[in-house]
Amino acid sequence: MKKHIPNAFTCGNLLCGCAGIVAVLVRNELIFAAYLIGLAAMLDFLDGFLARLLEAYSPIGKELDSLADMVTFGLLPGVIIFRLISQSMEGPEYDLQMYTLVPHAAFIIPVFSALRLAKFNVDPRQSDSFIGVPTPANALLIASIPLILRQHPEWSAFIVQPGLLIGLSVVMSLLLVAELPLFALKFKSYAFRPNAVRYCFLLLALLMVALLGATAVPLIIAAYIGVSVVQRFSGPG
Repeated sequence: MKKHIPNAFTCGNLLCGCAGIVAVLVRNELIFAAYLIGLAAMLDFLDGFLARLLEAYSPIGKELDSLADMVTFGLLPGVIIFRLISQSMEGPEYDLQMYTLVPHAAFIIPVFSALRLAKFNVDPRQSDSFIGVPTPANALLIASIPLILRQHPEWSAFIVQPGLLIGLSVVMSLLLVAELPLFALKFKSYAFRPNAVRYCFLLLALLMVALLGATAVPLIIAAYIGVSVVQRFSGPG
């Protein structure tokens, strides 16, 4: 039975993604969808943690994890950006054809998320680290946008713009598949020395969230990429 425990957490991740998509498209509840992405990210971390703890690896679990991530961290972020772009184009300056077609640019996110997940499954270099931004990190960044707008409504005029949202979608999509080495938050032991970067990063992230709230999330993702690049070029060889 223990091999099914991590899979149960993965299925919880998938349920969060399904509920989030309905929340955005049917009820326009972007805040609720953002919280579901946060919950799914915790479940995604726990399914891997429990698989290692219980030694409950399975081929089905690996495939299930990618399928769940595709829905929750691929399609749902695309749907959130789709809705935000649609909201940004409700003014009279946009004609009906633009309003109908332009928001679909958001679906570059699920397309590149699928490519990212497929590459991860066949790339032996990504067993202990990542090549390209992980889909959960991208999803958390996008999920932070509705939360930031609630925290700072005065920023809406700057953030909720078609050009900015589409630009963000393109940049993050490219980072998903970029040949960019990034450290993974996978703990094979709890000793400090081999996990110093991970512990320090998690502490920094918690402090930033405590001080800045949702606004910290883009800064944390930027710090994650920056620390990984520094670690890559300052390491041996």
